[in-house]
Amino acid sequence: MSELLKFLVRYSSWFLFVLYVIAGCVLLFAGNPFQHHVYLTSANEVSSGLYKATNSVTSYFALKDINEDLQRRNSDLELEIYRLNDVIRGYQQKAYADTMTVDSALLRYHFVIAHVINNSISHAHNYITIEKGRLDGIEPEMGVMDQNGIVGIVNVVGDHTARILSVLNPYLRLSCKVKGHDQVGSLVWDGRDPGEAILEELPKHSEFTPGDTIVTSGYSSAFPEGVPVGVVLSSSRDNEDNFYTLRVRLFTDFSTLSTVRVIRDNMRDELATIEKELEIKNVN
Repeated sequence: MSELLKFLVRYSSWFLFVLYVIAGCVLLFAGNPFQHHVYLTSANEVSSGLYKATNSVTSYFALKDINEDLQRRNSDLELEIYRLNDVIRGYQQKAYADTMTVDSALLRYHFVIAHVINNSISHAHNYITIEKGRLDGIEPEMGVMDQNGIVGIVNVVGDHTARILSVLNPYLRLSCKVKGHDQVGSLVWDGRDPGEAILEELPKHSEFTPGDTIVTSGYSSAFPEGVPVGVVLSSSRDNEDNFYTLRVRLFTDFSTLSTVRVIRDNMRDELATIEKELEIKNVN
């Protein structure tokens, strides 16, 4: 207590000075309309600046939630496009054969949105790690894409994380085609440029021009038909070769990959069972 009293006595002159300043300001601004107006204007400007700064900070921290919401909305729209394509194909089939019906599996696919926590693009064999795993419904052999195009296929799954075999990995080969045509080739990375890949074994009677879009063929449960892959840059074919090789500029920018969509095919188990039964019959 004595120390507190000594402190107050030692700085009493400063405390008295501050008290006089506060009293003077109150008398000045309360008793003079002009000074009162200046005070209110200045106070409003200061408070407005503080409010703007606070809003900028809170808006920045809300960007993650906003981005996730946009990803969910975009994935819903993309799924709707695939479902509408199924309807269109069903009606086209019915136009040629009355015995065929519209595909009823309109909810065949759905997306699991995940964040990338590790990604490589400069190695000979590149992989991607996401923060979703078995407990989130992720399984091996599921296709992965982002808002621009294909990313890869899940190959190792843990409870909370999963590893993806990137398109930038020569071990991965995907069935793709030129949009609007039926001829199918095999997309593979040649290890040269992380922004490009090659489409091999495209039949020589295939039709294409530089700038055409390459999409997935839909010949597996990993990807629906029509998922964007990239655009044709150039082509080559040996005189004795019956196939074209196309160089493709990928839509996905792997250097900025942050959020992906894991594709779950609800008919996957059924298709696997049927294919296994067919293999057994062929062996026998």
